Amino acid sequence: MHSTGRLTTAVVGAALVLGCVSGPAASDSDADAGRILVFSKTAGFRHDSIPDGVAALKELGATSGYTVDATEDAGAFTPKNLRRYDAVVFFSTTGDVLGGTQQRAFEGYIRHGGGYMGVHAAADTEYDWAFYGGLAGAYFDSHPAIQRATVHVEDRAHPATAGLNAAWDRTDEWYNYRSNPRERAHVLATLDESSYTGGSMEGDHPIAWCQHYQGGRSFYTGGGHTKESYAEPAFRQHLLGGLRWTAGDAQADCRPENDYRSLFDGTSDSLADWKQAGPGSFVLNDDGTLTTTGGLGMLWYAGQGFGAYSLKLDWKVDGDDNSGVFVGFPPSDDPWSAVNNGYEIQIDATDVPEKTTGSVYGFQSADLAERDRALNPPGEWNTYEIRVQGERLQVWLNGVQINDFTNTDPARSLRDGHVGIQNHGGDDQVSFRDIRIKELPAKGPRTSASEGD
Repeated sequence: MHSTGRLTTAVVGAALVLGCVSGPAASDSDADAGRILVFSKTAGFRHDSIPDGVAALKELGATSGYTVDATEDAGAFTPKNLRRYDAVVFFSTTGDVLGGTQQRAFEGYIRHGGGYMGVHAAADTEYDWAFYGGLAGAYFDSHPAIQRATVHVEDRAHPATAGLNAAWDRTDEWYNYRSNPRERAHVLATLDESSYTGGSMEGDHPIAWCQHYQGGRSFYTGGGHTKESYAEPAFRQHLLGGLRWTAGDAQADCRPENDYRSLFDGTSDSLADWKQAGPGSFVLNDDGTLTTTGGLGMLWYAGQGFGAYSLKLDWKVDGDDNSGVFVGFPPSDDPWSAVNNGYEIQIDATDVPEKTTGSVYGFQSADLAERDRALNPPGEWNTYEIRVQGERLQVWLNGVQINDFTNTDPARSLRDGHVGIQNHGGDDQVSFRDIRIKELPAKGPRTSASEGD
């Protein structure tokens, strides 16, 4: 089970698999592979798409290094058996599917770092079990007829949504929920209630979200009612990305995120207040990303300086590439002004410690163990939170705090300045997406954690 990386707990050669679970016992050949339990017991309405969905998860697992065991027997929920799994998928379960002993076993599994993934009617499950309600994030309330609707993707860095367009049109049975999970969970995607009939969540209608919950990971998607869903390439990738994050094989910031405003939202209009300093530039791509070209220069936000704030942005490298995020510098068309008067949060995973990803470049290394645990590899998106209050600068990578630096140089004061992103050189290909900011009180308490909102 994953707590801080892949920790495989299968006992080689031991006959641990229950008779009710379809799948082979652990062996030498799969001792290091990820293992997923798909649970699809129903005590209420039963979806006829369950066989298609289970088959799809087995196919996705087979091509992604996971062994997928499927069961409808609650007897699989014992501490010993659950320890074998990196994630447990509640697949369109309905009603009361676990007894008290089994519930306690699953609670222990989550609290020891286990992963939960809920699909569609998983929200129509265990209404009297408060732990489960918190883990799932919201309970089902009602639904209109199956119809086409537009899904707005809010987080395009999470592996479940990174490959989707900002607007995703598809047909499904769209659940309304009894509560809005936004204050407790990190919303990945919402429904546009104006694009279909029957939405009842007053315009803020989350449909996919993730969260860290009592020591474990939780991902939920409301899609998946129809058989056709499991033949859709985009929906299959949505499931696989959610599964990879839930199992701990991909990292993302799943803290709640509220009240940020966009500085760059992927459109050319949102670049109106940005200026290029120095050589090179950034290319605006059709998918709403900015990619570095040439250098050594910087694209900086000239519309406003900031004193106390949380800056979030998503970034991706193709290989051994170099870039960074500058903060706390005065307005200037000279990129060296940012180097000499501000601070750079580095993006370059192969440099020396004080100049590598997550470092305050040239001043303080990131916590490399935490950085390595949180960092996604080249080709996958990462999310920085850079939080400035007073002279304190903190950095989170995919929701994990990796740096905590205090400025003592009056020439580099962080109390007022601009933010920017670097285009390092012609050999570097770094992309940025969804740059947003939330202004904060000028000076906050000195803590080691962020609420993430």
